[in-house]
Amino acid sequence: MDLIQTILMGIVQGLSEFLPISSSAHLVFTSNFYKVFKNIPIAEQSTEEIFLDIMLHLGTLIAVLIFFRKDVIEICKALLQGIKERDFSHYNAKLGLYIILGTIVTIILALPLEKVAGHLVFHPAIVGLLLIITGLVLFFSEYLSKKQSQKEELGKKEAILIGLAQGIAVLPGFSRSGWTIATGLFTGLNRQTAARYSFLLSIPIILGASMVYPLIKIDITEAAGYNWTAIILGTIFSGITGYLCIKYFMKFISKFSLNIFGWYCVVMGIFTTIFFNIYK
Repeated sequence: MDLIQTILMGIVQGLSEFLPISSSAHLVFTSNFYKVFKNIPIAEQSTEEIFLDIMLHLGTLIAVLIFFRKDVIEICKALLQGIKERDFSHYNAKLGLYIILGTIVTIILALPLEKVAGHLVFHPAIVGLLLIITGLVLFFSEYLSKKQSQKEELGKKEAILIGLAQGIAVLPGFSRSGWTIATGLFTGLNRQTAARYSFLLSIPIILGASMVYPLIKIDITEAAGYNWTAIILGTIFSGITGYLCIKYFMKFISKFSLNIFGWYCVVMGIFTTIFFNIYK
């Protein structure tokens, strides 16, 4: 693992985590394209590569925390106040509960799919097919959102359904932001509310994964041999790119449709499926 690879993957992670194009798919594609052009066999990931993926997600977590820092602080304050007074009628307190509920639903669905997701990392052609499905989901969500009235506040039903969408998006190729925002549109949420909740809902999952996985899976003596310069640089690039992506995507989604990302997913999915079927 070298500097060029980690910086490239950091930029890809920062762009694709918050755009509805599947960051996990693009990390799989980038890693495997790099291996193909370097004549490296597409084999099982090393623990260093897995740890890099975790750190790249940590970079985008920092980006979303910085961008939504006021929202996060207000939600935490409202939750603590609600616990103290046993009153969760304030919308931010409700939103905090909905984030907790959505996270629980995500974990329940994602855990059984974790092994399948791990195997798909070595089958980029299948990941390409799943990316095509993501594109079709984006098309359908845009079509359906035009047929119904839109609301600004979500409720328990929306939180559960979006949590389920985030859970199934553990599979590479199923975009987390794409599926959660699309599900928000399916349930009648307006575009900005769906995107905001999608990004806030990512915080507990990414935080949990970046803390739990290294503690359980990484051998400290093995970690001492990692290329930490490359890992840290990749994480920095991931965070900076992720912040800029959130900033401009929130402006984009308020004015434009997701169809452009749908077309991208379909075209990219077809290309990668064909490419990795040829270079097995």
